[in-house]
Amino acid sequence: MRPGVYGLMAEFDSADALMAAAKHAFERGYRKMDAYSPFPIEGLDEAIGYHPTGLPSLVFLGGLAGGLGGYLLQYFTAVIALPVNVGGRPFHSWPSFIPVTFECAILGASLTAVLGMFILNGLPMPYHPVFNVERFQFASRDRFFLCIEAKDPMYDRARTAREMGEWAPKDVVEVAE
Repeated sequence: MRPGVYGLMAEFDSADALMAAAKHAFERGYRKMDAYSPFPIEGLDEAIGYHPTGLPSLVFLGGLAGGLGGYLLQYFTAVIALPVNVGGRPFHSWPSFIPVTFECAILGASLTAVLGMFILNGLPMPYHPVFNVERFQFASRDRFFLCIEAKDPMYDRARTAREMGEWAPKDVVEVAE
């Protein structure tokens, strides 16, 4: 990997060409790559080797922690810190704890989802090296791009450029860091 090089980017005219190139790249062993398209393409995430994150598990744990925290807070205040006999009911009246427990679980899960999404996506990221490619501005209009990163173990500038040229791209350019 040369200093100052993020990778190689190929530009395609159609979604089908991008999908075929992504499949070829994955078959050749490339794993650190990303595809850019003006609209979602079904199956493209599998073609570039996308794998699900652990975010659902984190959200579950955040909801569990929030619910448990809400319940324990109510238990502590009603039973330990300030036990008040209201209408003859027991200090630990768990049915009255349910609404707050539920709301705290939702709060914990939603905060974990937002923070987890930011952290796992590497946000905020106001700048990305692909913005150095002049024609990348068309990625949101009518062009399709496949970028293979230089930190990929299979990356070799000459060989990767030659292989990308076999996939019939419109152009292959080097992405500066």
